[in-house]
Amino acid sequence: MSDEINETEDLPNYKPSGTPEEAPKHQLSGMYQSWFLDYASYVILERAVPHINDGFKPVQRRILHSMKRMDDGRYNKVANIVGHTMQFHPHGDQSIGDALVQLGQKDILVDCQGNWGNILTGDGAAAPRYIEARLSKFALEVVFNPKTTEWKASYDGRNKEPVTLPVKFPLLLAQGVEGIAVGLSSKILPHNFNELCDAAISYLKGEEFTLYPDFQTGGSIDVSKYNDGERGGSVKVRAKIDKLDNKTLIIREIPYGKTTSTVIDSILKAVDKGKIKVKKVDDNTAADVEILVHLAPGVSSDKTIDALYAFTDCETSISPNCCVIDDNKPHFLAVSDVLKKSADNTLALLRQELEIQKAELEESLHFASLEKIFIEERIYKDKEFEEAKNMDVACAHIDSRLAPFYPQFIREVTKDDILKLMEIKMGRILKFNSEKSDEAIAKMKNEIAKIEDHLANIVRYTTDWFRSLKKKYGEGFPRRTELRNFDTIEAAKVVEANEKLYINREEGFMGTSLKKDEFIANCSDLDDVIIFYRSGKYIVTPVAEKKFIGKNILYINIFKKNDNRTIYNATYRDGETGVQYIKRFAVTAMTRDREYDLTQGTPNSKVTYFSANPNGEAEVIKVTLKPNPRIRKIIFEKDFGEIEIKGRQARGNILTKNDVHKIALKQKGGSTLGGRKVWFDRDILRLNYDGRGEYLGEFQSNDSILIVLNNGEFYTTNFDLSNHYDNNVSIVEKFDSSKTWTAALYDADQQNYPYIKRFSFEASSKKLNYMGDNPKNQLILLTDEAYPRFEVIFGGNDSFREPLVIDAEEFIGVKSYKAKGKRITTFAVSTINEIEPLRTPEPKEENEPNEPDEPEILDPDSGKSDGDIIDEITGQMKLF
Repeated sequence: MSDEINETEDLPNYKPSGTPEEAPKHQLSGMYQSWFLDYASYVILERAVPHINDGFKPVQRRILHSMKRMDDGRYNKVANIVGHTMQFHPHGDQSIGDALVQLGQKDILVDCQGNWGNILTGDGAAAPRYIEARLSKFALEVVFNPKTTEWKASYDGRNKEPVTLPVKFPLLLAQGVEGIAVGLSSKILPHNFNELCDAAISYLKGEEFTLYPDFQTGGSIDVSKYNDGERGGSVKVRAKIDKLDNKTLIIREIPYGKTTSTVIDSILKAVDKGKIKVKKVDDNTAADVEILVHLAPGVSSDKTIDALYAFTDCETSISPNCCVIDDNKPHFLAVSDVLKKSADNTLALLRQELEIQKAELEESLHFASLEKIFIEERIYKDKEFEEAKNMDVACAHIDSRLAPFYPQFIREVTKDDILKLMEIKMGRILKFNSEKSDEAIAKMKNEIAKIEDHLANIVRYTTDWFRSLKKKYGEGFPRRTELRNFDTIEAAKVVEANEKLYINREEGFMGTSLKKDEFIANCSDLDDVIIFYRSGKYIVTPVAEKKFIGKNILYINIFKKNDNRTIYNATYRDGETGVQYIKRFAVTAMTRDREYDLTQGTPNSKVTYFSANPNGEAEVIKVTLKPNPRIRKIIFEKDFGEIEIKGRQARGNILTKNDVHKIALKQKGGSTLGGRKVWFDRDILRLNYDGRGEYLGEFQSNDSILIVLNNGEFYTTNFDLSNHYDNNVSIVEKFDSSKTWTAALYDADQQNYPYIKRFSFEASSKKLNYMGDNPKNQLILLTDEAYPRFEVIFGGNDSFREPLVIDAEEFIGVKSYKAKGKRITTFAVSTINEIEPLRTPEPKEENEPNEPDEPEILDPDSGKSDGDIIDEITGQMKLF
């Protein structure tokens, strides 16, 4: 074989036998380039991307065209519709059937009958032979008009199909669309029907408008980065999660593009990964979504809600990409641009329809005028007409007779008009009624005048068109998706602490797999760990199963990013000067696995005292110096509360320049950071420490928040940021058990007579109700005014009575929230209004400061080693 190869190499002009002298040459690269461009153009224009004029992909347009051709008011089998559509769409019955089901599930253009699947559960539709469809009334009114449709030949030339349908509504934005072509894709989110009508009206009037998505699946949406639907924008969509009780969450609405199956699968995956703790998940979805999430014992429902948003499909991010076909090319537009083009297209179509209608009426008016004169003047009985030798002579005679009336006609009389007059049957002439003819002519003139008015005021006519659509069909399209601003959920804060962190100090390892060693804290695989060493070095490193961190560990715990409430108190000896320094600092952010130093970094520096304080506590320490004849006082105390909290790199204050024998804790201290200021943001129904929303006050650790709902329920919570509150919250404030509240309400148990009650709310994590057990009781008003006054306005048969003024404090005393209260009157009451009080509470005298408790003195000789004493606060304080 090698010999043969060598022989052919020696013959440069060698050709295999049978090779023609002039073989054809092909430029393969050019052919591939042309083929690919042809294919890409075809997919973009004919398959995947909708047209801006009607908002349809070709398959959708052909389906609707077929349904219009088949329409007789009755339902047609989907199989028949699919077969009929194949005359126009040569891509198989499966693609047509799927596209028709998607159109039907959007519930705008197609009236469905049978099992069309479920967008909530993801269940598919029944076979095409079992389900039926017809065009909706909205589709028949808005989508079709053969007189304004531009037609083209179908793929085989046997039929005609529309280039685009004359749609007089922004269907592209109402339905939404998603398609993947070659080199580009389109993703337009659905919008609300009524809001589209309002936006079109605003645009035609020259007013500003905004449009935001609205989904059939409901949920809530954050549109702060929607960017008008252009490329680069995004929206966050969340499920609606409520608390059924403290141990059960219920998901009632799901994000767009998800189903109950995908949501449940994502929850179970999060459970398997240990992100959340859930006992079981039940799917009770029927007509509405109902997913029950049963929590494991001891799991916070508030934290689980945040975890569901952070780790499951209960929150998704969608990136819209508004790509449409315009002028036979793909264009990337904003949603507002699509709305404007659609409104302009609607105006043009309405003008075209009016012009066609006007031309038809003018034709009818023209012939009716000719007919009237022809019959009333009895031209058909003229001798010249009856004795005419041929049609031309007869036409000429009629034309001469009509000549005096030409100024009355709206256009020139043609021979075709005269021939049409000659086709009038004798029965019509005999039944001709001049008065009825005049009425018909007058009616046509009025209609033409109206059309001319509409054409002259086409913008007004178009806005009226959109108003009529909204009035006729708008009730069926309420907004389902709530617009809200989402707070960012940090995954590390809501992940379930499903692991335990351990440390082996002797070998210098930490991790979650060292189950026989010293326990540090519960953690998750997303957490970071902060580690302080006796040398003053400290690092932040991720949690791991087993990781070498070194020896001489002073303190180790879970690191909380941006935590400025955890304050580290420390003293250290500088290795160069021997001076003892004292400092307080917070660690809010660090680079992972980068080494930092709380000392000045000089060699042989050493931490002599350390404590970590979660709420900025400042203890008192006892410092014992080494004996020295020149030092009279070798023991003194130092309060960390006197030391200012500074940055972690600050040197600190000088504690002493003398040699230190030991430093010990003398007395635990309180927080030096004061209370926590808390605000409530009603937009997101969450607490925050950032000054957003209503200021609730400054909270100490034992303070709580009062929540009062519109239905009379109330409860108290702590001021943790992870708390979730109901949508029907009425009052959120700092709880004060001494505050007196006054309520006026109708008592259903007492024939709905009005009652007044005065009471104080009680602290309770369980929901209680101050309006009584009867759910039919109705609240009139609730006030925390100290001395409230009410004006009772009578109504009905008692409206003649003078208004009654009530001083609530004199009317009834303060009782339990369970008390029924005191009836105001048995007369019919129209309204009860709160009026200005006659007096205000006197300022309270400041209480005298409480005597401080006796400090707890720790015995330095209590058996602890001088070289290594365990911290009484954290369990990890070290003494050197």
